[in-house]
Amino acid sequence: MAKSHASNHRTLFLNMKNTLLKMYLCTNVRDYYELLGVNREATSREIRRAFKKLALTMHPDKNPGDPSAHDRFLQVSRAYEVLKDEDLRKKYDKYGEKGLDEQQGGRYESWSYYRYDFGIYDDDLEVITLDRGDFEAAVNSGEIWFINFYFPRCSHCHQLAPTWREVAKEMEGVIRIGAVNCGDNNRLCRSKGITSYPSLYIYRTGQKPEKYHGERSKENLVQFSMQFITTTVTELWQGNVFSEIEGEGLVKVGWMDCTTQEQLCESFQVSVLSFAGRAEHSLGHWLQTLDRKEIYSQVIDHLPDLELLTNDSFQRKLARHRWLVSFSFGDRGLASNEYKKLQALLRNDHIQVGRVDCLSDAELCRSLYIHKSCLAVFKGLGIHDFEIHHGKDVLYNIVGFAKESVNAHVTTLRPDNFPSDRKEPWLVDFFAPWCPPCQALLPELRKASIQLAGQMKFGTLDCTIHHDLCSMYNIQAYPTTVIFNRSSVHEYEGHHSADGILEFIQVVLHTTEGQIWAVDFYAPWCGPCQALMPEWRRMARLISGQILVGSVDCQRFQPFCQSQGVRSYPEIRLYPHNTRQPDRYMSYNGWHRDAQSLKLWVLSSLPRVSVDLTPESYRSLVLSGREHWVVDFYAPWCGPCQHFAPEFEVLARMVKGEVRAGKVDCQAHYQTCQSAGVTAYPTVRFYPYIGTTKSGEYVNSRDAHVIADVLRQRLEQLSKQSHSKLKVTTG
Repeated sequence: MAKSHASNHRTLFLNMKNTLLKMYLCTNVRDYYELLGVNREATSREIRRAFKKLALTMHPDKNPGDPSAHDRFLQVSRAYEVLKDEDLRKKYDKYGEKGLDEQQGGRYESWSYYRYDFGIYDDDLEVITLDRGDFEAAVNSGEIWFINFYFPRCSHCHQLAPTWREVAKEMEGVIRIGAVNCGDNNRLCRSKGITSYPSLYIYRTGQKPEKYHGERSKENLVQFSMQFITTTVTELWQGNVFSEIEGEGLVKVGWMDCTTQEQLCESFQVSVLSFAGRAEHSLGHWLQTLDRKEIYSQVIDHLPDLELLTNDSFQRKLARHRWLVSFSFGDRGLASNEYKKLQALLRNDHIQVGRVDCLSDAELCRSLYIHKSCLAVFKGLGIHDFEIHHGKDVLYNIVGFAKESVNAHVTTLRPDNFPSDRKEPWLVDFFAPWCPPCQALLPELRKASIQLAGQMKFGTLDCTIHHDLCSMYNIQAYPTTVIFNRSSVHEYEGHHSADGILEFIQVVLHTTEGQIWAVDFYAPWCGPCQALMPEWRRMARLISGQILVGSVDCQRFQPFCQSQGVRSYPEIRLYPHNTRQPDRYMSYNGWHRDAQSLKLWVLSSLPRVSVDLTPESYRSLVLSGREHWVVDFYAPWCGPCQHFAPEFEVLARMVKGEVRAGKVDCQAHYQTCQSAGVTAYPTVRFYPYIGTTKSGEYVNSRDAHVIADVLRQRLEQLSKQSHSKLKVTTG
């Protein structure tokens, strides 16, 4: 009995312990970065590696006797799911957990998945893992890439992994061997047309990717990739040796047969196997090694350094030419040797390469707000139009950035060129260089800037340098993308993609003045608000010119939202013309929040311009009157008629003053519709006045803009016919 009593006490104690633990976990949620043991500057790869390390020790499968293991690991898993996603990470950085969907991270995988199937190439040095932020720069850098698109759960991908690593070792220094984890980069893989795993592609700048279809053996993969190598090793002899040595290129590689070119070899003082390269004196520099890595290192050491730009020559040199400039603070190391290759890699793009020593020319660097070593592209428009490189400090990323930047229209902003006066529309990206989502957004901004050249200016502001400017605009998370459209300011909350940005810009630029406002009151952390945002923008574009459409961030403008009586989010309202009373509005209570449903509600709420026609008014005004008419024949029970009704009102507004608009209820006035030849609903007919009794002309469209074009074209034809008849009569 005592034993049973003790057992009950033990069970009660364990239950209380578990309850208290869950309460502790719920009320003492640690910072997500702290949970994973990474800092806020961590890259996606660092976050993934940190989580994998924790998963292998904390997973409940490895801790079967610990009742708290599930809840503790669930927190870690949730932290990973949020921080690996660019959009969720930004929301978390800005609003904390309240900005996230409560269901996010509610499950996790088995221990074996994290051990064997998680990020196949994360720990590889030879295989370069690419993500959305650096993929385009890599494949457009001028180097050849062989890329493996894989999925962590794919068994064939795991079978290929050892072979792929061997290929990477074999091809080191010849081509780049990369990998893309399509589990973490689903959007990137979809955009590249990846439909099966593994998919292996050769990428060359400016050319269509080549897919590999053969057997996945090391020999076949190497043979396939070698066919894309265009580098040649030239045989040197008496007739070509000097022209070849003096030729263009970074470094040319040649060989000489001293058994047949004995005299030539003796002129180079060669009696044993040696290497000759172009140099300051006629005999070149002798390389006392046959190791390929040592040969490479010594050749790079002997290449000429980048041109030094000084305060005196800087402005003159950069006035009309495109330059990639390396700014250093006396810390030039191994990277500066690699930079020597840039001139040759960018020659075909007409980009010159130079360097500035910021210790010697401190004032020049300060004037450009450059406080640490970096590279920047100057666009050939003077010294103030430039963009700083914030990607990886590796050659392929730098070259890709330079080629993108010279053709894009993105400017690095500073206090002296920040668009504070807003005389023209600007998109400004407030960012921090250490922020991975920021780095992923920058190439998307460059793409968007090319599409909108002349319509919108693009700039980036580094908030780690310009704290005051960022504080002035209440920047709380990175990246924060804002459009300054003269007197109005719009923050972009959508996906970090060129297409999403372009769509948002078009909505902002083409929303014109009207008399009525449709307003979305939202909170950035609210999940339904985030789902509504893209539909709200589409709706704004669909009804552009009819009313003004706006959004209010109730977290930023809380007093205003309170004054308007906003109590929940999202709150969608329609405000009549010139109302100054907060209680004079119509709220949207519909179940559906898609663009078409919102458009239908907004347009059906507007004052009518069309008039209802009776049989008498139809005969006297439409058939016998002296005005042009467009008539909608409808039935109240007809679903398509109900959907077309607000579109017809849009048409009525568009042609007001040119053509009158009327509606006939064919259920109430069946004989009238039958005499007009109406056999289906809705039917649109145009009745132009041409001085005689009118007969309706059928219009085969239910789009207001199309119908308006049809009517105007018909009126123009009638006008020309009328003038023609007048000339004949007077003649």
